[in-house]
Amino acid sequence: MSGTLINLIVQIIAGAIGGNAAGAASKDVSLGTLGNTIAGAIGGGVGGQILTALIPMMTGAAGGVDIAALASQVVGGGVAGAIVAAIVGMIKNKMVAR
Repeated sequence: MSGTLINLIVQIIAGAIGGNAAGAASKDVSLGTLGNTIAGAIGGGVGGQILTALIPMMTGAAGGVDIAALASQVVGGGVAGAIVAAIVGMIKNKMVAR
């Protein structure tokens, strides 16, 4: 597998975990387990790719996978997934409150 595909998979998984962590941390923004997982995975994949484009050293040495690049992908994807899941949860709660 190419390094880019591995990075994307790591970002999606980390985003799903981050989305569930955000939902568990605040029940006000929780979308349920499936909703948090989906929103987090999308946020992790998209946000991780944006971060990788902005910070090229997150891709690793010569397109390969190393521990520092993998750790940065996990952190970037997890944080992006948590943020997207929380934002979607807040929007959903505002729409339901009407």
